[in-house]
Amino acid sequence: MTVWDRPEPPTRPVPLDRERIVAAAIALADEGGLKAVSLRKVAARLDAGPMRLYGYISTKEELFDLMVDEVHAEILPEGPPGDWREALRVLAHRTRQAALRHAWLADLLGGRPALGPNGLAVAEATLAALDGLADIDTAMRAVETVSAYFIGAIRREIANLRAERATGLSTLDWQRASGPYVTGMLATGRFPALTKAVYEGTDVDAEASFTTGLDWVLDAVAAQLTRPPA
Repeated sequence: MTVWDRPEPPTRPVPLDRERIVAAAIALADEGGLKAVSLRKVAARLDAGPMRLYGYISTKEELFDLMVDEVHAEILPEGPPGDWREALRVLAHRTRQAALRHAWLADLLGGRPALGPNGLAVAEATLAALDGLADIDTAMRAVETVSAYFIGAIRREIANLRAERATGLSTLDWQRASGPYVTGMLATGRFPALTKAVYEGTDVDAEASFTTGLDWVLDAVAAQLTRPPA
């Protein structure tokens, strides 16, 4: 029996349910990352005995599944998309926005599919937008391709934000601190392509980079969806 169809035990003596447990776990993770989440810490936040939680959740992995599904409610689109591109674009941007609110989500993206009700609803809404445009295998590869892009981009962005917090240096401060070393290495002439990128490339913020890359991936997917059948 999975956590999704296991009945909840009685709420006495302390009022308790999975919704409160998950809310407490998410609050802990928002404050200190996944390492800050344990059944013992969640129980303490709820002023309940740790063993009480095992009536609702068997393992920490189940708790993580419930947390991810709760955040998928934030990712679920608010209405039907205009077309498949909008559906995949909304999925990407809403996932990024959720990860910026809950940085720990980046650590749990990209594994096995989310099977909770909200996760399934997100998958349904996404695939439904592609229905009739291609065979189901092509539609699934399209979603996987776009998901691979935005999950990678989100993880990179979250990693940069964590580095800022860990070092106390913003990206600009870090670039300035690293500048003399990088300038010296480029001056050796061993890295001409990198030198061109550093001195001639345009620096854009994370959101602009994310959006540009997403549009390129969507263009590539569009070429596959409009290709005549073999």
